[in-house]
Amino acid sequence: MHKNQYLIFSFLLLFFVSTIAAQENTMHPKNEFRGVWIATVVNIDWPKTSLDNVEKEKADYLEILEAYKKLNYNAVIVQVRSVGDAIYPSEFAPWSRFLTGKEGLAPNPYYDALAWMIEQAHNRGFEFHAWLNPYRATFDLNKNLLSPGHDLFKHPEWMIEYGGKYYYDPALPEVQAHLTKVVKEVVDKYDIDAIHFDDYFYPYAVPGKVFNDNASYQKYGAGLSRSDWRRANVSNFVHTISTTIKASKPWVQFGISPFGVWRNKSQDPRGSETQSTSNYDDLYADPMLWMDQKWIDYILPQLYWSMNNTRASYSKLVKWWSENANNTAIYIGHASYKIRGDSDKSWNFMTEIPTQIDFLRTFKNVSGSAYFSSKWFMGKNFDVVRHLEENQYKYPALPAAVPNLRHVIIDTPRVIEYNKDSIRYNFTFKSPLNTKVRYMVVYGGEHTSKIDINDATKIVEKVTVKEVDGKITFSIAGGKLNLYKACAVTFIDYYANESTPTAIDLKKPFKNYTPAQPNENR
Repeated sequence: MHKNQYLIFSFLLLFFVSTIAAQENTMHPKNEFRGVWIATVVNIDWPKTSLDNVEKEKADYLEILEAYKKLNYNAVIVQVRSVGDAIYPSEFAPWSRFLTGKEGLAPNPYYDALAWMIEQAHNRGFEFHAWLNPYRATFDLNKNLLSPGHDLFKHPEWMIEYGGKYYYDPALPEVQAHLTKVVKEVVDKYDIDAIHFDDYFYPYAVPGKVFNDNASYQKYGAGLSRSDWRRANVSNFVHTISTTIKASKPWVQFGISPFGVWRNKSQDPRGSETQSTSNYDDLYADPMLWMDQKWIDYILPQLYWSMNNTRASYSKLVKWWSENANNTAIYIGHASYKIRGDSDKSWNFMTEIPTQIDFLRTFKNVSGSAYFSSKWFMGKNFDVVRHLEENQYKYPALPAAVPNLRHVIIDTPRVIEYNKDSIRYNFTFKSPLNTKVRYMVVYGGEHTSKIDINDATKIVEKVTVKEVDGKITFSIAGGKLNLYKACAVTFIDYYANESTPTAIDLKKPFKNYTPAQPNENR
């Protein structure tokens, strides 16, 4: 081969290999948010019925976690407050009837459902995002279903009846103060990773109905148009929630999942090429402002349309959000509930959601997905689940730290002891001085010098840990690590940042003996 031909061939070969590597990296990203909504309102997902006993409730929740762990998901978004109620003991709301069968009635035998759910999720490597609907007070007008402790009875002046439901009036300062206390209670009491709001701000329009906030508009309107005033009410609340969360626990994220269209281009040249209800004009929510002001940590627009829907195209909206979102992580909401159940026949094809995932992964700043809701990949849509399991979600992934919480961990895992018995590998590390550790991640490899922690296929296990007496101890099943001659271990902190790795030769048991300190008092 001529020298120049050889150089050209070498360059093309290098280009081909690097292209394949880039494609493989896109196909199996190491950092990706993979969440699923678990809806409790009217028992959509969990509990399956309001009359389930505690033992069945727990078994059904664990079944959801195990199913999504098998699919390599890494976050659950659990509805803990849906209609002025709570699935946890609250100073500000009664127990949910969707949990216990009767509003205000505690579980029997008693347990703190939220604390238990968080612990079980963390034990399986999931982030736990506590999902609250702040403004919806009831699901219907039947007051007989409510407990005397419901806000509708305690503060009827806070409520507006609209479209067959009651809503908290977002304009009232006392409502905003009360709902802030609701959120603060969850943040203070529970080991959550995020507070999550969905798309319910001012309610969706009901034909022929008027959301009658005349009294509060006259009192607090301050010369603004009603639309601008409503948007200001919501934005002020979002800002207050943001500062409240960070003042209590700065590592807890604040995420919002708005309706998928900010504004249509017909309403604003900056808007998307859609013909749809919009956040800004119909729900009085302005996620662009929230991102600009860094009030939220992630945005998760609900793009519940098919790739080429004529009125609101998934593909066009992913592109729009990727170009317009800023200061936050961007994840995309998918409509698993529409599979084979929508008038848009594109949803009849098994490939719709896999194609959507592949498409969003072509945008560098789009870093994950969430699915509404959990039951649609539980006992149904087996072909889609199998495809995801064998392709898009074949390997684990770790949610990356959101932009506002990103930093470098200065600690490196320090091994105290490593050994192997007949069934497991056992590790003990020294607790780091500067890092509050949420998880340890173990990667496998052939040699201590050849472990690529950026390769998702090398993730062996993500382990939730507890620090005891200055040490972190955990075990990995032998079947998972027997495939490798070496491993690398990293920390994940409470902000989701990852440390640099420490490599361990798995063929050589190790113990770091600390010399005894002289006893000065003997």
